[in-house]
Amino acid sequence: MQKYCLVLDLKEDADLIAEYKLLHQQVWPEVIASIKESGITNLEIYNVGNRLVMLIEANSDFSFEKKAKMDAENPKVQEWETLMWKFQQALPEAKEGEKWLLMEKIFGLNKI
Repeated sequence: MQKYCLVLDLKEDADLIAEYKLLHQQVWPEVIASIKESGITNLEIYNVGNRLVMLIEANSDFSFEKKAKMDAENPKVQEWETLMWKFQQALPEAKEGEKWLLMEKIFGLNKI
């Protein structure tokens, strides 16, 4: 199993953050299907303030390149991603059009 941790910020607006959380209680079925089809076996998003952290567990078939290609070919996923930009803001380190940034693992309790 592969594990990834990604980070992204929301716009600092309490109403937008509340709406974002509400939308994630009812993620569109097409988006859920796309996540599962890409090889992701578990995906969780955590929030504090305007910061989001996404934890992904995926099988050996998963790659970010494969997921990006699948997303680009799925109009409903593209619609969801466009909607999410209403709430999200790229981190200063992000490249143009980049949203979620992959975090570097710097410690693991089981690696001691």
